[in-house]
Amino acid sequence: MLGQRVITAVVLLALLLPALFAASPMPFALLTLVLISAAGWEWARLNGVATPALALGSGALLALLCALSLSHLAQVGQAAGLWWLAAAVWLLGGGWALRRGPTGWLPLPPLLRWALGLAVLWLAWLAMAQARSIGVNFLLSVMCVVWAADISAYFCGRAFGKRKLAPTISPGKSWEGVYGGAAGVLLLAAGWLWLDAHFSFDSPSLFLLLRQRLGLGGLLLAALLLTALSVMGDLFESLVKRAAGVKDSSGLLPGHGGVLDRVDALLPVLPVALALISL
Repeated sequence: MLGQRVITAVVLLALLLPALFAASPMPFALLTLVLISAAGWEWARLNGVATPALALGSGALLALLCALSLSHLAQVGQAAGLWWLAAAVWLLGGGWALRRGPTGWLPLPPLLRWALGLAVLWLAWLAMAQARSIGVNFLLSVMCVVWAADISAYFCGRAFGKRKLAPTISPGKSWEGVYGGAAGVLLLAAGWLWLDAHFSFDSPSLFLLLRQRLGLGGLLLAALLLTALSVMGDLFESLVKRAAGVKDSSGLLPGHGGVLDRVDALLPVLPVALALISL
């Protein structure tokens, strides 16, 4: 299993890093378009689309939506209202879904669940493409929020975790892990602000933009909000998988599960980060 994880990670990095650091944002947008389309296929299978052709069609439809958006990225990607709509969907709809739990997910109409997932994936990909258009430093700072929250939560949860966060959805998560994740993101923000002050990058980081536009207090609140949304994205995908009775969204990434398993926490964080810097 460990060997599979390492090999898969190396292959993904070999594909993603050249695309990420290319002079144009287009290679990264196209590569992630393929990955998000695979996530669309996974989402369809998790939500009752049993026919293989229809599941593949869901991924193809998502790819088409992303490709059409790419030709108008400068206009669509800078529409602050779109990011605030995504924020509202996650804060209200995500919170509602987590309160209902896995047993409350399946009674929703299958068409609604299918459409909601494709919309969320499209918005996340669009936010990722727009973030890359702003700059590599900005995109990496947003993505590192999720990675810092996840890593810090894991170690703090193992060391101090006692109070279960959502036992019916993800029994391994604890409130102590969430607090540790928040501390990790705040340390990340402080470190990245230092880097922004001492080195020249292709773009300002998320943390620098938040401090410039919202002040230190606003940066603190925004970092805590993004940490909470990272946890929400992770829990939401766990809820959907538990409702479907599966452990992984697919086996596309040997040793890692599926694409959704790797991007779940990014789904709310990417669009909400863009909403916050629009203030």
